[in-house]
Amino acid sequence: MTNLEILEADLNNSSHAEAVRQLLDEYARLPIGQGAPLAAQVLERLVPGLRRHPGTLVFLAWLDRRAVGVAVCMTGFATFTAKPVINVHDLAVTADCRGRGIGRLLLEAVESKARESGCGKVTLEVREDNAPARKLYRRFGFRDGAGDSATLFLAKTL
Repeated sequence: MTNLEILEADLNNSSHAEAVRQLLDEYARLPIGQGAPLAAQVLERLVPGLRRHPGTLVFLAWLDRRAVGVAVCMTGFATFTAKPVINVHDLAVTADCRGRGIGRLLLEAVESKARESGCGKVTLEVREDNAPARKLYRRFGFRDGAGDSATLFLAKTL
């Protein structure tokens, strides 16, 4: 993969914006996503919403000038350490490129950004039934509860 490049996305760049939409829509279609494409209204609002949201951080993986992976992250703040946090909200690699280390390279880019930003940790949530992702995250050093008591991620849909 000599022509692989990981870069921080510029959501004002139309090719970056389209890559984010396309990769997230592909991810949403998977059973491990939502099992259906993103609604047209969601695709329309997605990039403008990411642009407006404070703390949005997106990385893209390009292989031979084709977008093949995305990490959508949000920055937050950990009160117990008084340091910023980066949460990996979505990490996806296009189907024909999985198993090549692209997810790991995206996580490395996120971790590098977190370190240079003085973050205390990187967090993410993963479905229990997503064994390939859990394996990647564990290999990369993620642990349940970040080394303390187990932490559950809860959600309430509005």
